[in-house]
Amino acid sequence: MLRDAGFKIDVVKVDVEETFPGNLVAGEIPVYLAQKKGAAYAEPLKNDVLITADTIVWLDGKVLNKPQTFDEAFVMIKSLQGKMHHVYTGVCLKSRWGTWTFCEATEVYFSEISDQDITYYINTFKPYDKAGAYGIQEWIGYRFVEMINGCYNNVVGFPVARFCKEIDKFTAQ
Repeated sequence: MLRDAGFKIDVVKVDVEETFPGNLVAGEIPVYLAQKKGAAYAEPLKNDVLITADTIVWLDGKVLNKPQTFDEAFVMIKSLQGKMHHVYTGVCLKSRWGTWTFCEATEVYFSEISDQDITYYINTFKPYDKAGAYGIQEWIGYRFVEMINGCYNNVVGFPVARFCKEIDKFTAQ
C-alpha cells in the first residue's frame, strides 16, 4: 500500500512477542505494540524513518487476536456477525530525531453469517494470519460487511491516508 501511495520502502522483519499489559484497552494496545516493534529495531537510523504498526480487532471490550485453530477462527467470526466492532491500527514512526505515534479507528458492521459460510471462508481463505480471523478485502468482506465508518485501508491493515498526514507532521518537526 505504501509503495502504491508513492513511498520508497524497504521491508525489514523484526521479531517481537505481541504481548501487552492487561490494563491497556482498545487503541492503546496497537500503539503499544507498534512502539514495541520500533524499540526492537536495533540498527541506527540515519535519514530514514522506521515505520512499525499493529492492527487489532476490538469487540465487546476484548481483543480478537489472530486465531490459531479452525475452532478459534470459527468462534471469532461467529462473534462478529450481526454486530459492530472496531479495527484499531497503531503506528509508530521513529527516526534519529524522535518518535511519533498515532492510532486510527474504523467501525465495521457485519451482517448475519451462516455456519456454512463461516466454514467455507475458513477452509478457503485460511484466516490464521489476520486479527479477528477475517480479511475485509476477501470473500467474507464482499459478502458480509454491510458498512464501515472510517478508513477502509485501516481494516485491510494500514491507514495510508492518515499516515500521509502524520508523516508530514513528523518530518516537519
